[in-house]
Amino acid sequence: MKRLTDIAYDHTSQSLLASVRLKYRNHRLRNLAASHAQRGAKSNVAAASRKTLVAHRGASSYRPEHTLESYQLALEQGADFVEQDLQITRDGQLICLHDLSLERTTNVEDVFPTRFREQLVVGRPARRWYVSDFTLREIKQLDAGSWFDPKFKGARVPTFQEAIDLVRGKAGLYPETKAPEVYGQLGFDMERLLLDALKKNNLGTRSAGRHTPVIIQSFSAEGLRKLSSTLNTKLPLVLLINEETRTRWLRAGGLEEAKQFASGIGPAKALLDGNLVKQAHALGLSVTPYTFRLTDTGRFKTLREEMSYYLYDLGVDALFTDNPDLFPRAKIKE
Repeated sequence: MKRLTDIAYDHTSQSLLASVRLKYRNHRLRNLAASHAQRGAKSNVAAASRKTLVAHRGASSYRPEHTLESYQLALEQGADFVEQDLQITRDGQLICLHDLSLERTTNVEDVFPTRFREQLVVGRPARRWYVSDFTLREIKQLDAGSWFDPKFKGARVPTFQEAIDLVRGKAGLYPETKAPEVYGQLGFDMERLLLDALKKNNLGTRSAGRHTPVIIQSFSAEGLRKLSSTLNTKLPLVLLINEETRTRWLRAGGLEEAKQFASGIGPAKALLDGNLVKQAHALGLSVTPYTFRLTDTGRFKTLREEMSYYLYDLGVDALFTDNPDLFPRAKIKE
């Protein structure tokens, strides 16, 4: 049994350790914020020597994606940024969910069995329960954990506000505007809703960036142009690029066009090579490929080896991973 003096000593030691960790974390976030502070500045890309870990949908290899449980584990595993994919409910609330519809990651089919829309997908009828057909109150009734593992039964779809409350001061936020054109046709302005939410929380300012930096990403070039030119945000903007859009953006003229409204690019990892990284850096664009996970390491023996290659051989600035705990903070020696 411990004496009271031992307990007091342990408590003091734990407090000192927590204080050291807090100071280190704040120093790390200040450096990250500084490296992303000015859009398009070549010096920032060159100066960002520390590699940045973005937790893809949280620690989504271990816990159900886009739940507070997944975000919390990402923080515990040392994420520099936690990603939130954004959707909009029927009553105009931002929630964190990857898909436009709810059926893949919730039990919406059981709770609201008749509230689907039937569409043809690859020539076959498919039922979709779209986020925009449900209110936030209805979505909060759904189980967002059991599909992943029964032990996560009862996990809920978080609002963007709940994600902010959990992550702020501990890591950066990396929201993605998902299909803003689709929501625009429904009368919603996703970009403005996002900036309003950040403003409400005093985020996106220079002082807030020291402890909770924010980077906005999207596959929508028009959405990023709107954020940059119409809404005049000074936040870093990252253009996501997939196989369908590679021929437009992953060339000299395309990169130069992207630089007019974005501070970085986020290509699918298979689209990258060393020359492309150098071209992007020469224009002042950061490079953040996606997605690195245990189930898809390609020619590499381990995920850590794959991430190390992209970070330290190709020279990318950051990456999205489902496995934050395996992120290599230094180059892995062969």
